[in-house]
Amino acid sequence: MTGQQVVTRAVASFPSPPAPASSRPPADHYVCGLDLGQAADYTALAVDHVTQVADPERAGKWKRHHALRYLTRWRLGTSYVDIAGDVAKLLAQLPDAVLVADKTGVGAACVDLFRAKGLGARLVPVLITGGHQTLRDGAEHHVPKKELVSAVQATLQTRRLKVAPALAEAALLRRELELFRVKVKALTGNETFEAWRERDHDDLVLSVALAVWYGERGMSRFCFFC
Repeated sequence: MTGQQVVTRAVASFPSPPAPASSRPPADHYVCGLDLGQAADYTALAVDHVTQVADPERAGKWKRHHALRYLTRWRLGTSYVDIAGDVAKLLAQLPDAVLVADKTGVGAACVDLFRAKGLGARLVPVLITGGHQTLRDGAEHHVPKKELVSAVQATLQTRRLKVAPALAEAALLRRELELFRVKVKALTGNETFEAWRERDHDDLVLSVALAVWYGERGMSRFCFFC
């Protein structure tokens, strides 16, 4: 089955979002996280359906909930042109979606390729760093890796992130999450997120983290550049 067929079938199987209650703000949206791999790394894509749910502990307040509707990784060696085509077909079926794309490493050239592809969606480039501070440089966001993964951890711990067990990559994502940990360097005290063993991949975790991080911060806080 081609990448196009996989994407098309997955999107076709998305359940329709529930009709919003009259008191719910019109904030439901899709955020797609794209972790772009290099020659020895996979490229992965996650689709996060972000909804607003009434907070039972605070009257008139809302909590963001995240539901992973789609999760995939491309085979090693798949061209970025083919990946861009698959992503464009996916986004065409998700009105008003946002694509949060990793611009680290080979990501810079790939983000330009995605722009040239004419996605018809909002594109948010992210440069993943090893620091502590989130910065913005024009249309680009510089985000520490620990902040991305912390967003996933926080939503999992508060049960606001759901992963459909029927997703083909769900079990692999769980394994990646289990292998991920916070390591405090004894000499410097700096926190870094890394896999326990260098051979472990983290592409699925980072694709989910990109989507959840952006979804948690809220659509209205950013300007978008396509």
